[in-house]
Amino acid sequence: MSCTLIFQEFLSGHGHYPELIGYNVSMRTLIAHFYTLFLSLWIGGIFLFTFVITPVIFKAYGRDMAGEIVGKLFPSYFLFTVAVSLLSLVFFLVSFQNRAIFGYNLSLLLLIGAVAVSLYVSVRLHPEIRRVKQEIASFETTSPEDPLRKKFRSLHAQSALLNILMLADGVAVLIISHRLNT
Repeated sequence: MSCTLIFQEFLSGHGHYPELIGYNVSMRTLIAHFYTLFLSLWIGGIFLFTFVITPVIFKAYGRDMAGEIVGKLFPSYFLFTVAVSLLSLVFFLVSFQNRAIFGYNLSLLLLIGAVAVSLYVSVRLHPEIRRVKQEIASFETTSPEDPLRKKFRSLHAQSALLNILMLADGVAVLIISHRLNT
């Protein structure tokens, strides 16, 4: 079977390729599984970083050292959230082409919103937080009333809120996805 024919069948969602993947599974089903995988990585990654890794680091080290460690992890974390939200959107668009299905438009809106939020945090908000943080000599010795600390606290609160929003968004999309598939 030619690559062009396989790609055309892949896009149409009608092809079965047991000789390529060893099972009698349609490409659309395989894509739907990847969609679910990326949603799971999205939710699990945010949950793990937010509720396990970061608190453990802040309990194990002083505030300044913990902030340095987490600060080193943030660029990869934000790249991860951009990647999984974008891949989820792409796999959603390929796997769910029936726009009349209940939840399609809501899922699409949530996925586009997640990509936009993750890009905003990665490209705009995180660099601003990092800039303000670099101007603070020490969080342990600088007064909480210092204008830079207040600015950092405000930016950090915005970042934390958007992070929880991304988590809730991913959970909502996964729930809707389950309804779309049943």
